[in-house]
Amino acid sequence: MHLLMNCLAAWQQQARAVLLVGLCAGGSLAAARAQGAPTVAAARPPRAYTRAAHLMGSHFTFTAVSSDDSLAWRALRAGMRETGRIDRLFSYWDSTSQVVKINRMAGIRPVVVDQEVYDLIARTLKISQLSGGAFDITFASGDKIYQFDKTEHASLPDSATVRNSVRRIGWQKVRLDPAVHSVYLPEKGMRINLAGILQGYGVRRASEIMKKMGIAGGLLNGSGDVYCWGKQADGSGWRIAIGDPARPQSVSSWLTVSDMAVVTAGNYEQYFTVAGKYYGHIINPHTGYPATGLRSVTIICPDVELADALDDAVFVLGPQVGLAMINRLKGVDATVITDDGQTLVSKGMQLNSYHSAAAATVAKTPVTR
Repeated sequence: MHLLMNCLAAWQQQARAVLLVGLCAGGSLAAARAQGAPTVAAARPPRAYTRAAHLMGSHFTFTAVSSDDSLAWRALRAGMRETGRIDRLFSYWDSTSQVVKINRMAGIRPVVVDQEVYDLIARTLKISQLSGGAFDITFASGDKIYQFDKTEHASLPDSATVRNSVRRIGWQKVRLDPAVHSVYLPEKGMRINLAGILQGYGVRRASEIMKKMGIAGGLLNGSGDVYCWGKQADGSGWRIAIGDPARPQSVSSWLTVSDMAVVTAGNYEQYFTVAGKYYGHIINPHTGYPATGLRSVTIICPDVELADALDDAVFVLGPQVGLAMINRLKGVDATVITDDGQTLVSKGMQLNSYHSAAAATVAKTPVTR
């Protein structure tokens, strides 16, 4: 428990406003005008401003609530620029990125990286420890033996092929040197990929910049990694919908939040089937097989970066063990949808289910592996 809380502590760092003018105030204003006194223009009501872009290989939508048009657009541009900068810095594909440099030097020598890169990698390793390796950025070391083409496959690869595919995976192998902030992958063929946390990190950094610029309310959505703060322009909270894996483009449940991240991972967009059983793109780094048992995982907590990593971890751990882990973390909640369509929630989760969705069941009993 102490380890779990210490690990979590590392992270624990649209619409109108209505202006009511009474009769008395109206009379005072008329009197002031009659006397030639200067008048103050009424404050403009806040509005929602939205900008979209393709970043990190995904669709991002940023919304800022402000009564200042110029400020809103400047903040949106700044947030998008920051997300693009992070994409280039940590890209798994861009030959100039520091992640690519680390991977190229695997089994050869350590690579000195920017403090920002070092720190994010260090945080991912803490989540690996927290989750027992269910979240592991060295998953990129695995061989690509599956094709997630949404079709029926005759069978899974043979067991020997699967075992061999994960032989180089292991977060414990990553060597960090805090003195020079270097990263070393000790085996040739090892690779890291921060895709499981990068969108959350990009959204977090963008929101921090926009807040500093004076945006008191906003919602940033990086392909399902959502973070919102403040209020909508009408003063209400942000309503976030959770998709229904069994009925694409429909909603299974929703919740109203503010100053909170809502991050969802699902296996219903990238998958294949064998004998009618779904196998999604999230691989269990321990076994090499696609994680099974869940169709969707949604994490709710104040830190979108942390939530982005935890959804994959819960997916790998499965409904019982995954929710047991969430139940041990302060300020973190989750809802999951199982392969058979059940909706389960962590003990602190307040979820609004649509009539078409099955009633949520609270998973209260900790389960250990």
